[in-house]
Amino acid sequence: MTAIVVENISKKFRIPHEKKRTLFHNLIGIIKRQMSYEEFWALKDINFEIKAGETLGIIGKNGSGKSTLLKILARVLYPDTGTVSQEGKVASFLELGVGFQSELTAEENVYIYGSILGMTRSEVLQKYDQIFDFAELNNFKNMKLKNYSSGMYLRLAFATAIHANPDTMLIDEVFAVGDTAFQKKCSDKITEFQNQGKTIVFVSHSMESVKQICQRTLLLSGGKIVSLGPTENVIKKYMEISQ
Repeated sequence: MTAIVVENISKKFRIPHEKKRTLFHNLIGIIKRQMSYEEFWALKDINFEIKAGETLGIIGKNGSGKSTLLKILARVLYPDTGTVSQEGKVASFLELGVGFQSELTAEENVYIYGSILGMTRSEVLQKYDQIFDFAELNNFKNMKLKNYSSGMYLRLAFATAIHANPDTMLIDEVFAVGDTAFQKKCSDKITEFQNQGKTIVFVSHSMESVKQICQRTLLLSGGKIVSLGPTENVIKKYMEISQ
């Protein structure tokens, strides 16, 4: 069974040559039609499939198109050409905490974020204790989020996201969340998901992490696929072109 099919997707961005600092300058630029743009293709003609239950790594240098590709899979961005087909419930961990409200408490935010991830109120209530236990934030449930540290904020977001029980998870550098002990908990949870047959797409700069969890890996360079295959082989190719 196939979980994700990516067919001929391309994505371009328009980069203005002139910086318009004020509304007046923007209006003048529009009126005079003098604002010029450069087209930057972040992705070009990308094709691949991911089997259900597979963990696929995505690697490449900064600016290679990794995050853009993950955002398209998460439907945060849409391609200019091509299509993406997905089966089942998809949760993305690339925008941890999107929808969080700083003036509300952590408890209130868990319900809001859970609903964004597709959880019903009863599902959040059922997993409420597990979320705060995993995040190690039981003593801070009633604290407003604006008083959380960045680490606490990310732990709460990740803990909520993993309890949404998705079929497919899109993960961007999850091992950068929290301290070493919490990163170990994240790693163990991903292993648990793999054992449950979940599909995972994992973007990382850590080759050790990619080796640890990914059966296959996709290498991007300049928005194009350079290599796709067994992780060891693709990482070797990445090291060759990075020298």
